[in-house]
Amino acid sequence: MKRLCDYVTEKELYYVYHSIKERGDIVKALKITKDNFTEEVLESKSLVLLDFWAAWCGPCRMVSPIIDEIADENSHIVVGKVNVDEEFELAAKFGITSIPSLIVMKDGKEYRRSLGAIPKEKILSMLV
Repeated sequence: MKRLCDYVTEKELYYVYHSIKERGDIVKALKITKDNFTEEVLESKSLVLLDFWAAWCGPCRMVSPIIDEIADENSHIVVGKVNVDEEFELAAKFGITSIPSLIVMKDGKEYRRSLGAIPKEKILSMLV
């Protein structure tokens, strides 16, 4: 099954994401790259949940829909995904050695961290 991202460029998705977010419609997690990291994470006035993942990682695929649900249900936080195979610099910056790794950022600094697949309730408890 084809997804929207199979038909449009990353830049187009970025603008679609922000226009949907402003309207309050359903939002999926934002793709975080070294290019948008400062704006979306470090400069964010909101709490930020980062999911460090890879396509080949089974536990990452289990957590991914949960992360998207959290993004849908919590418009007051920024939810992003970092593909460690594509964004190895960001993975190195955070010392990621195991995936999935979930990191909560507050005021541009790491606030909480969790390694491995965990249930939605535990992820939500990281956000308080």
